Amino acid sequence: MHEASLAGGVLQLVEDAARREGFSRLLALRLQAGQLSGVDVRALRFALDALAPGTLLDGANIQIEEPPGQAWCLDCAVTVVMARRGDACPQCGGHHLHATGGQELRVLDMRVSDE
Repeated sequence: MHEASLAGGVLQLVEDAARREGFSRLLALRLQAGQLSGVDVRALRFALDALAPGTLLDGANIQIEEPPGQAWCLDCAVTVVMARRGDACPQCGGHHLHATGGQELRVLDMRVSDE
């Protein structure tokens, strides 16, 4: 379950930002885990919830967006939406696809307080 280590990385990022920016409380955190990122969003949420007590994540509203994957089809030269790696191009049925989006796990924004 690599989502536990990803949750630890998210916590580290928040703690680093708190030291750098001088905030003491995280109110909200918005993450993005693309459908092609290989992240199980339910497992990531579970890991974040398990890690939260006693940390800056404790009590924060955590939202995780799941944008669809995108790929460039080398056969029909169009950008298409992909739900999973290995899917065929919905336009031409080919499998010569190069993923171009939805592969990321990233922090979109944080709402913080210094109180």
